[in-house]
Amino acid sequence: MKLDVLKLDGKKAGSIDLDEALFGLEPRADILHRVVRWQRAKAQAGTHSTLGRSDVSYSTKKIYRQKGTGGARHGSRKAPIFRKGGVYKGPQPRSHAHELTKKFRALGLRHALSSKAATGNLVILDTIEMKEGKTASLAKAAKELGWKRVLIIDGADVNENFARAARNIEGIDVLPSIGANVYDILKRDTLVLTKAGVEALEARLGKGDLK
Repeated sequence: MKLDVLKLDGKKAGSIDLDEALFGLEPRADILHRVVRWQRAKAQAGTHSTLGRSDVSYSTKKIYRQKGTGGARHGSRKAPIFRKGGVYKGPQPRSHAHELTKKFRALGLRHALSSKAATGNLVILDTIEMKEGKTASLAKAAKELGWKRVLIIDGADVNENFARAARNIEGIDVLPSIGANVYDILKRDTLVLTKAGVEALEARLGKGDLK
């Protein structure tokens, strides 16, 4: 697969051959769905907590005699039926993460990249280096390129001036290649890769490895 390489000013800077194993697959929604579920479950805090019968503070004395009251038999005010009693089988702090193999996660990332390429929402930049980290100049360039909700993936390290310029622009997110993930790619309308980012992703996903 061959795509044009652009500069930040919108001018062409040649072309690039993309690996069909990464960018030429037929996207499968079921694979993408499983990887996104894994990501969101792992990110869930799981800090929900309730007080059970043994956690609430109350006297353990029998509240009234067993027989002769005309009411139901009860022994403790901590029972869930009473106001301020413990919650029965309420949520407790736990991890929501579940297992997903590295090979499957790598496959999901390949399908996410391929989905952007298939819909024409993949842009390749020569580089994102900027002499000055000026937000105004980057905002102007993004407007001219038609970027609204975009994820930009650079190589191992993101250019410091570019990251500073993009920090205050709504809809522009920047990640190093190691941070590329299915959820963030699918959430944005446009995926922008630098040539260094393409090389890093091909090296990372070429053998099915995912660190």
